Amino acid sequence: MTEMLNGSDFGGILVHNFSEKILEQVVHFHVMKLNEGFFLWVGSAPALSNLAVSMSSKYDSMPLSTLVMGDPSNTAANSLAQRLAKRTKKQVFVSYSLPMTDSSLGLLVENRIKKELELHPENF
Repeated sequence: MTEMLNGSDFGGILVHNFSEKILEQVVHFHVMKLNEGFFLWVGSAPALSNLAVSMSSKYDSMPLSTLVMGDPSNTAANSLAQRLAKRTKKQVFVSYSLPMTDSSLGLLVENRIKKELELHPENF
């Protein structure tokens, strides 16, 4: 398997990776910019345990959101996808593979994503 470089363009899909130590845990972020949207994976170990999608609707101010795969009792991916779709006005796919042991972890992870959106909007 070949290693992909940050900002590499693979046939219209831009790949962007970043990591941060949050609450003594290294959290990895993987963004694939797609045509009119993006896929965001958040986790500490390589696993795709869930997948949610969200997009704006002309019928409601809050974006539509659904869980494509994973445990429906874990709403982290769904909620994050919905908030990112509202913020970016794009279709958003989110896989959130972090344990829900600390409620502040989710808020800190989302703040890190917002910071990256502000610093590198071209990657989303």
